[in-house]
Amino acid sequence: MNLRVGLGYDVHAVGGDRPLVLGGVRVDGPGLVGHSDADPIAHAVADALLGAAHLPDLGTIFPADDDRYRDADSIALLQEVVARVTAQGWSVANVDVVVVAERPRLAPHREAMNATLSAAVGAPVNVKPKRGEGVGALGRGDGIAVTAVALLVTELNGDA
Repeated sequence: MNLRVGLGYDVHAVGGDRPLVLGGVRVDGPGLVGHSDADPIAHAVADALLGAAHLPDLGTIFPADDDRYRDADSIALLQEVVARVTAQGWSVANVDVVVVAERPRLAPHREAMNATLSAAVGAPVNVKPKRGEGVGALGRGDGIAVTAVALLVTELNGDA
């Protein structure tokens, strides 16, 4: 069995004129600035999967200067990433996610985010909300940052 680990990261500033979407779930709070729906959780998960599969990063595949992806549903983009990863012969074993957000409180939305992301990825996804504790821009609530770690597995031998 071959294993690969990927690390994804994304950050978006608060202040967008769109609804706040985190992990594919609409959450009450100020929107985030971004080209797509600005879902940093879905973006970090996608980059973790792409990194583990040795594929180009999310911004290369879905460039911010391409109007086809303006206001795009990040869960749909994540599903496309999963299709690319599985086309390489990999299966997602699990994804672990840390979200740093001073507000809104994410604990009430955690299970819905886990379910939405797990369905999109086809494997368990665990979202853990953390606060910035008043430190720096994240602690002031100026943005939301996310780190994700993905484990891919394959039965293939060789250079998969």
